[in-house]
Amino acid sequence: MKIHLASFEDGITATGFRKVAAFIERLNPDTRTFYVGTNSYRSLWKSFSRGMGNARPFGDEQIDQIAQGLAGADIIGLSSMTGYSDLTRRVASRLRSVSPHSYIIWGGIHPIIYPTDAIEADVDAICTGEGEFAFERFFDAFRSGRDFGSIGNFWFKRHGEVKRNPFLPLMTSAEMETLPFQKYAGPEWIYQQGSGFVPVTRADYLQNNGLAYQAIWSIGCPLHCTFCGNTVFIANDPNYKKLRHPSASYMVREVQRAREVHPHISSVLFHDDSFMAISLRELTDFAVQWREKVGLPFCIYGVIPSYVQRDKMEVLTWAGMNRVRMGIQSGSDRILKFYRRPTPVARIEQAAATIAEFSRYHINPAYDIILDNPVETRQDVIDTLELIYRLARPFTCNLFSLRIIPNTVLEQQMRENGIDLEQINANYTALRPNFANILLYILLTLRPPRWLFDRMLKHVRAYNEPQGSYPILIRLVRIPWLIKQGLRHLRFGEFSVITGYPGFVLWRIGALKLWLKLAVRKLELPPEKLALAAADS
Repeated sequence: MKIHLASFEDGITATGFRKVAAFIERLNPDTRTFYVGTNSYRSLWKSFSRGMGNARPFGDEQIDQIAQGLAGADIIGLSSMTGYSDLTRRVASRLRSVSPHSYIIWGGIHPIIYPTDAIEADVDAICTGEGEFAFERFFDAFRSGRDFGSIGNFWFKRHGEVKRNPFLPLMTSAEMETLPFQKYAGPEWIYQQGSGFVPVTRADYLQNNGLAYQAIWSIGCPLHCTFCGNTVFIANDPNYKKLRHPSASYMVREVQRAREVHPHISSVLFHDDSFMAISLRELTDFAVQWREKVGLPFCIYGVIPSYVQRDKMEVLTWAGMNRVRMGIQSGSDRILKFYRRPTPVARIEQAAATIAEFSRYHINPAYDIILDNPVETRQDVIDTLELIYRLARPFTCNLFSLRIIPNTVLEQQMRENGIDLEQINANYTALRPNFANILLYILLTLRPPRWLFDRMLKHVRAYNEPQGSYPILIRLVRIPWLIKQGLRHLRFGEFSVITGYPGFVLWRIGALKLWLKLAVRKLELPPEKLALAAADS
């Protein structure tokens, strides 16, 4: 039986999709994996022009080319986030014409958080929960000709009627241990406009990931932030708040396997939602195995301020952690309550101060900030600027314009506040070129004297207040911020944000290894401290 799986997302990262693809490939060896994205790769130019209209939309000719490339399989699985739902819908509609005998399933985040929208597409079924074990049940029935209409985690559409099945229990940590490692390299194809689907090569990995390996160890998040799709996951099953993960040795073996394929991998990026919510004992077990058997620098993207503790920072830095990304979102306690973020501003400052203690071993941490919120008052905007001014340095920020994910609590909040959702820019990387956002970029490059900062604050306005627009100026102030970001990565010999061949060449000639040995500091801990952390309950 032939299965085609397609991910609709920028580039070839799609870590969750790769986990499911590996599982389905184990069930059915005749499975092919495809990637489709409007901006397939990051680059220096895209970093400068991000959010300024550099995406190329797909025309009918490209949609037909994608559909023709995916056609001919018994089962076609499409996976997408909400940002790619329109593209996925168009491809599904065309597939129905060019591959009428294929059974089309839509999975990924969008059908989970907005199933009533996804089921309206020209598909036979949508997956509304974790896909691995649900698909195994479906596939066993499908290939044997048995009825599969009551399998959990699926909605099925037959003759215009929709069968909405309940959710299966979430995977346990023990079950996650039995899953195959995510699909990495091997036969896979990526869509290139004008050429159709072409084999993925090492160059594609370098252009998309640089020298990094993208990974997820734990699943789950204890927070209930209104802007996040996790609110729907938790509504579907409250147990999603609990963290689940395979053993540390499983994660170590996965990275070792990836390095056998690509020896140039020089760092690992963990995209967990709540990595530091894992217990100190488990993190210490991970740290010991990582340092002994992997020995690579790694970055943690999912950091919640409430879980930043010095002992966790210490043991992870000893293991090789060289960068963290933490969600702050706002410097206003009022807006944090609006987002249902349980971390007050004072706790955010405390977490940043703890992270700053390890600055000699780390690339500057990155803190996420949500801007351009029409609910914010002028004081809320000023509170965020004041927080950035006060935070312990060094650090940088990832600045995002507010985007409303459909069917989330935030969408309901906005409607209750009478906000016209159409006025909110769907492109979260395109900041409004107002003075407040320009001032934020300035603060990330240098901290002006207090008297000058106070003068600048007088020009700050709220989202809905009359104010000037400075599109050229905001591009100019982004340049030193981007250069500063690039230099901090170069100093640590880290090539994940800086993609392409430069890092590979340095790795190949041995210069990168020498630089890491001579120029990058490593934290050392006495054995008794590790033993104490390992015994922590």
